[in-house]
Amino acid sequence: MTSITPLLLNSLSHDAGVRVEAEATLARARVENRCEYLRALACEVASSTSPKHARQLAGVMFKNALDAKDENKKREVQQQWLAIANEQRMSIKATIWQTLGDEASEIRHVAAQVVAKIAGAEIPHKQWPDLIANLQTGASGASGVAAKQAALEALGYICEEIEADDLDQTDVNGVLTAVVSGMGKNETDVSVRLAATQALNNALYFAHENFTRQNERDFIMQCVCEATTCEDVRVRVAAFEVLVSIAENYYEYMSAYIEAVYQLTVNAAKQDKQEVGLQAIEFWSTICEEEIGRQEAIECGETDVQMFGFISKALTALVPMLLEQLTKQEDDQDEDENAWNMAMAGGTCLGFVSQLVRDPVVDQVMMFIQQNIQSGEWRQREAATFAFGAILEGPDPAKLANVANEALPHLIMSLKDQSAHVRDTTAWTIGRVFEFVQSQGFPLVDAQKFPQVLQAMLESVKDVPHVAGKVVWSIQHLVSSVAEDADIRETLAQHFQGIIQALLMTSERPDAEVGLKMECYEAMNEIIRSATQENYSTIGHLIPHVLQKLAATFEGQEHMGAELLEKQADAQALLCGTLQVIIQVLGGANEATKAALSQYADSLMQAFLTVFACRSATVHEEAMLAVGALAYAVGSGFVKYMDAFFPFVKLGLENHEEHQVCSVTVGVVGDICRALDEKVVPYCDGIVYALLRDLESEKLHRNVKPPILSCFGDLALATGPAFEKYVPYVLSMLQSATQLTIGAKSDDDEMNEYNNQLRNGIFEAYAGILQGFKSDPSKLTMIREHTPSVLALVETVAADPSRDEVVTRSMVGVLGDMADTIDQIGPLFAQRPFYKDFLKECQQ
Repeated sequence: MTSITPLLLNSLSHDAGVRVEAEATLARARVENRCEYLRALACEVASSTSPKHARQLAGVMFKNALDAKDENKKREVQQQWLAIANEQRMSIKATIWQTLGDEASEIRHVAAQVVAKIAGAEIPHKQWPDLIANLQTGASGASGVAAKQAALEALGYICEEIEADDLDQTDVNGVLTAVVSGMGKNETDVSVRLAATQALNNALYFAHENFTRQNERDFIMQCVCEATTCEDVRVRVAAFEVLVSIAENYYEYMSAYIEAVYQLTVNAAKQDKQEVGLQAIEFWSTICEEEIGRQEAIECGETDVQMFGFISKALTALVPMLLEQLTKQEDDQDEDENAWNMAMAGGTCLGFVSQLVRDPVVDQVMMFIQQNIQSGEWRQREAATFAFGAILEGPDPAKLANVANEALPHLIMSLKDQSAHVRDTTAWTIGRVFEFVQSQGFPLVDAQKFPQVLQAMLESVKDVPHVAGKVVWSIQHLVSSVAEDADIRETLAQHFQGIIQALLMTSERPDAEVGLKMECYEAMNEIIRSATQENYSTIGHLIPHVLQKLAATFEGQEHMGAELLEKQADAQALLCGTLQVIIQVLGGANEATKAALSQYADSLMQAFLTVFACRSATVHEEAMLAVGALAYAVGSGFVKYMDAFFPFVKLGLENHEEHQVCSVTVGVVGDICRALDEKVVPYCDGIVYALLRDLESEKLHRNVKPPILSCFGDLALATGPAFEKYVPYVLSMLQSATQLTIGAKSDDDEMNEYNNQLRNGIFEAYAGILQGFKSDPSKLTMIREHTPSVLALVETVAADPSRDEVVTRSMVGVLGDMADTIDQIGPLFAQRPFYKDFLKECQQ
């Protein structure tokens, strides 16, 4: 390949024609001769005569050629690299390696990334065996400071690319030696110290064996603590980030260091720059979350969990430090949804402390609240309100009820505070009062107070958008908290229409951005879910209004830019979500209400079909869920929509890239089966074929596959004997899934959860087939041959302590179905008497 420099420069051109042509040429080169393409990129990175931005781009393109967001695609491009002859790969690596010592820091940086991507492909296959040792040599400074910094950076990136078992302990020791040495206080070059500290954060994942040895652990902790006081702020931030990772991964070793770390974090929070202080607070938030998880495990009966109670022991010192942070607000923090500062970090951490230690935190915080809640300074008032909101989750409601009862009138008045900051936090705090304290046992709002409280909050939805959003959220929690109280339900019913109208008007404000609209519709959905029969008429009248709003989003789409289309898609998703909730509520009511819903069925389905044509994944998902609700509501009458709807079912089932869409579509197929029964038969060929393709796909997320197995059961149950022609293919898939679940032994909670989902899918599929063929026993021949393996799977799973209740119920169901449908099954059960003890266990 000739010099790639002109192409790279052209790909950055402002001239669209030049840029597109260059990009196309580079893309062809990548496909037609990957080896020469990568060699040309490597030479460009190493070329000191090429423009720096061209060299950087070449490095980025090289690393992207070995990477992908999708794991299957990433493995594919890594295999393509490994397929290049070893001599050629060695040559390319040598070219990149020499740039680790380049005089330009930007080139060293991208070279380190490229080395890491190559390592990610080769190290798991035991190739490039001398890489870690060579980088350790580079990190010793033998080739100069620049190469030292780049070597440390590369080590850090490599640790991000590979798994713990890809490195042997010798290489792990080499990585840790290099990075810990580089971050020590004796290192005079700040860029080296920063690279080493950042690399350690990634390398901690590999250091479990090293942390078991006290001398190594002490040395690592000493270097990290020293780095928190480095003169360079970037190093201090990175060092505290390492402490956060240590708190998360090595909690059981923290006892010896916690006092020293406490002092470092206090100093950082009180005296250092905000970016350092934020990480210092994050350390204590991480300790809190770790101890919350351990406390929950102990309360669930686990006996091998270490819990040192660092937060409880430090409570009297930690809480005042956190409260001090609450007055460090930023003037515009409420208007920026991504804002994060010392006040927000301190309040968040205080919330974690409250969840962990519960009642003891209340008295400590109440003194701060009482001292500041009436202050003439808005910062003090807002901090006091934030503190109160933060401690509402965790303590016993009985501990908080009297305080909350006294505070609620003041909070309602504070919705009129002159400071928008105070109003914003007040609205949030009121919502948390209703979420965590208000209940039938502690009725802060009764039937008499409800109209007054509601009126004050409805007035406040007219506030500036960020305050209005919090008020809307609080109204949602107010309604949810009283919906089950018989004494208030009648009062709530009287105000139901007014609440819905206020939320609709707020969502249509000229200044309502997506966030406020979303709050309004989410609140409306929750309030509709809690509605009683006397409100069903009001809910039904919402349908034409929401349909009209949805229709308006389709107008002029062909002339919209990408940003406006995205906003329209967000609006469509919200409106479809609300229609789904309305359909679910009315569809689950009495026959008269269902009949009233049916009059809108054609209009609803037409609107959803128009939404599907827009092809936005988020909207597709929401509309598909709404169609599932509609199918359930109208029952067999849904068949008249199937010809128009079926192409979108196929599209959803074939959407392997956006797996949530595929997953939702699988669920809707189940809804359709339950609605149509045998009327779904004409569509089964396309559905079963698509589902089988889904199971074979390596691109489709694994979490979609267990529901697909259950879906086969739904189809069999709906179609009965007509499902016979699919049974050989389905049974083959069930056998493969059975082998997978039997071989999946793991201590990993996530893997166990997936395994339970897989087992449940298998049992539901078998149960559906057995029940579907019950009316024609002659169709059971094929499945009768599989009963020994089904029974063996039930026995295996029965002995597995990780099975959950859902799987257990499915196992009982399939045992009952086998006994009910398979003739002469008795001798097979007799060969496996485990079922007697299993069923006794279930009865208990």
